[in-house]
Amino acid sequence: MSKFKKGGGKELPAISTASLPDIVFMLLFFFMVATVMRDSTLMVENTLPTANQVEKLENRSLVMYVYAGKPGQGYKKYGSESRVQLNDKFVTNLKEVQTFVQQVRANTPEDQIGKLMTALKVDKNTNMGLVGDVKEQLREVNQLKINYSTKVGDAVR
Repeated sequence: MSKFKKGGGKELPAISTASLPDIVFMLLFFFMVATVMRDSTLMVENTLPTANQVEKLENRSLVMYVYAGKPGQGYKKYGSESRVQLNDKFVTNLKEVQTFVQQVRANTPEDQIGKLMTALKVDKNTNMGLVGDVKEQLREVNQLKINYSTKVGDAVR
């Protein structure tokens, strides 16, 4: 006969945490690369018109976005007329466009101010009178580089 001993007196070895910092930094870098920062919440209907000669903007960090269109779902309390949106708020007075441009210029390095561009993202059903008024406000603060955002497609149809 032989004697058998139970191994109940042995403890489990400790879990190695040597690779834990590597895993944490790998996840951190993944989320830093994969995450898209939100510019602003779109509060207007924005079905862009189509154009057949479209160019992509080179430096998107130097672009100010001005949205125009009817208030979207959840913003019907602002009426059914076309409105202008800057960042995350509706414009009540079009003079606010000038203030917006001046604020963006103040936060831009001096050597980049000449390269600032305004992108108008205007719903295709918006009255051009509103767009003309916005362009007039941009002219008054000498913001003359204007871009109309469109979708690629056949402009005739």
